[in-house]
Amino acid sequence: MIEFTHVSKDFGSGEKMVRAVRDVSLTIQDGEIFGIIGFSGAGKSTLVRCINLLERPTNGTVVVDGKEMTALSPKELRLARRKIGMIFQHFNLMPSRTVFGNVAYPLQGQGLSKQAIQNKVRKLLKLVDIADKETAYPSQLSGGQKQRVAIARALANDPKVLLCDEATSALDPQTTKAILTLLKDLNQKLNLTIVMITHEMAVVKEICDHVAIMEHGQVVEQGEVFSLFADPKQPITQNFIRTTSNLQKIEELIAEGSPVVQLQPGEVIVRLSYIQKNVSEPLISTLSQRFQISLNIIFADIEIVQDAPIGGTVAILSGEREQITKAMEYLIEKNVGVEVLKDARVTH
Repeated sequence: MIEFTHVSKDFGSGEKMVRAVRDVSLTIQDGEIFGIIGFSGAGKSTLVRCINLLERPTNGTVVVDGKEMTALSPKELRLARRKIGMIFQHFNLMPSRTVFGNVAYPLQGQGLSKQAIQNKVRKLLKLVDIADKETAYPSQLSGGQKQRVAIARALANDPKVLLCDEATSALDPQTTKAILTLLKDLNQKLNLTIVMITHEMAVVKEICDHVAIMEHGQVVEQGEVFSLFADPKQPITQNFIRTTSNLQKIEELIAEGSPVVQLQPGEVIVRLSYIQKNVSEPLISTLSQRFQISLNIIFADIEIVQDAPIGGTVAILSGEREQITKAMEYLIEKNVGVEVLKDARVTH
């Protein structure tokens, strides 16, 4: 649906030139939810604005739904842009228009009858579950309701692509979840290709199929969401993933010498992480039964991402030294990542 080929975007010139996007090549499939994540200033918003040519690339080409956007005439570009909806962090609604008026706005000047516009707007408001607010003004709505109106407006021209620029950043966690559920629902009902720009890994984990990580204008890592969470290669990806997991707290406890992590002779603290989609065996009970060792779980953080468990467990293993070693070898054989964090088996 969307293809970037060697896209770069510079602002300014000479010494003051800023290279916002540098040589990005990406393919986004029809009907998928694709996340683009990065810290502020990484270039993700600029890259996404190159899709509908709100920013024209300095170099490279952007193809959307088979059309090379950079080669279109102004009239062709206007028509192509109608098929690309956009929603923003601060909703960008017109305060002087009602909910109905905001959603109807993109349909005006297209030769539609008043009745056709009315039918379309009501259908869209129903679709995003805000039909009862038709006559309200934006100032009378909550953040979540405003974003629903913005989504309805973005869908007015039956787009094939929806660009979401930090669309949930201004919302509380519960509202964020409701908006993400709505977007996933629209993606499936309308076969809508959604591009999500975000700096929150939790958003990516919740609804994206694929994700690209940006840093300094470049895509440093990309892939299926599950594999990126399971085995992040780049330090920036690892940092993002740490922000969504409490398994990192163990390192602080060890550094502080917390009583929770004081070991008896022969004990080991390990962090176990699930790095493949097939971990459905009862590993913890198998370990204690098969190797006669006991596991004291300090932290567990397991989530379902793309229908498979991901995350891990931090535990203290106690038992005979040889059995602990065998148990860890068994886990590695089962494609579980094993990281020894503190070891009281070591004799000095």
